[in-house]
Amino acid sequence: MSEVRGVVVAHGELASALVRVVEGISGVQRALEPVTNVGCTPDELAGRVAGAVGEGPAVVFVDMAAGSCGFAGQRIARDGNVAVVSGVNLPMLLDFVFHREMDFRALAERVVEKGRAGATADVPSE
Repeated sequence: MSEVRGVVVAHGELASALVRVVEGISGVQRALEPVTNVGCTPDELAGRVAGAVGEGPAVVFVDMAAGSCGFAGQRIARDGNVAVVSGVNLPMLLDFVFHREMDFRALAERVVEKGRAGATADVPSE
């Protein structure tokens, strides 16, 4: 089975920063492709995402579901060979780079769980 492509789509320089950090921590290079929304229309952003996805299968990680990046990911996912995961964070990206041989659907569900598990709150008691 081929490896699933990973595309990180985010506002500003967030996607590039996340990809650099994941590469630095994991040592895995070129498993994730960053895409920014800076300086483009919604159609241009969808084109950037489609170019990064290629033929798929792919998981597109977006910073927010209800924003230009999320909408672009959703447009690309209509072909059925792409899953979109919103709320991208380091735990999910790190897990992704080590499990790209999985079916993209199962992998998308797995990384969401890893992302949720990575979000915790240490709240002092009153």
